Amino acid sequence: MTKRLQTLGVVLAVIGLGFLAGAGVAFAKVQDGYDSLQAFSAAQNVELSYDEAGQLTDRGETVGAEAIMSLLTEDWKYPVVESDLDPSDPLVNTATEYMYQMATVSFHTLNGVQEVVLAEDAEYNGEVFKAGTYQFDPAGRYWTGYDREHPIEGIAREQAWSGTAHGLIAELGVGTVTHSALQMGLGLPAILGDSGLTIILAGLGLAWAGRAPVPTAASTRRTERIAEPVAV
Repeated sequence: MTKRLQTLGVVLAVIGLGFLAGAGVAFAKVQDGYDSLQAFSAAQNVELSYDEAGQLTDRGETVGAEAIMSLLTEDWKYPVVESDLDPSDPLVNTATEYMYQMATVSFHTLNGVQEVVLAEDAEYNGEVFKAGTYQFDPAGRYWTGYDREHPIEGIAREQAWSGTAHGLIAELGVGTVTHSALQMGLGLPAILGDSGLTIILAGLGLAWAGRAPVPTAASTRRTERIAEPVAV
């Protein structure tokens, strides 16, 4: 029985070492992902703006940054991680920073007044729009919020939600998802490592418990007394 316990303990310990090896490989792969994302972020060289007090700014004003953060946290319900916003490291390379930059692009797209030029008169739903220049306020309209058949709104939509705006938002979304996936990926080596250590501990415990007891002098004497023949 003791031999079997020791054998089982050794087998479990070896299995545990396999889990630890897997944790090391998984961690290395995740780290490769972080290095790649960092290189991608550095190549883009997009940085957030902070004032001397370490507060986020937009076009030099903290009020603009507060409005952008409100869009991100209240309208989009994004769980901002404050530690990701580091004034000493303004490079956009974390999920929160990518999402904040996406909110910045979206905020100005949603609220930027568009100058629409009609080359000729146009009629829509019985209303005539004379040729000329118009100032159109999107008032928070997303792409689907415009009437694309309207002679002014249709042009304003193309100007506001241009291919550049859509491309930037899509690219920033990739950065956000990549960083979030890498953060979740760190859980895999943690789980494998914890499982490996637990299995190794269990194996060593079985091997220790399966050791044959070392006979003591008292137990030897007791055994000898029991073995003596009884006189008749």
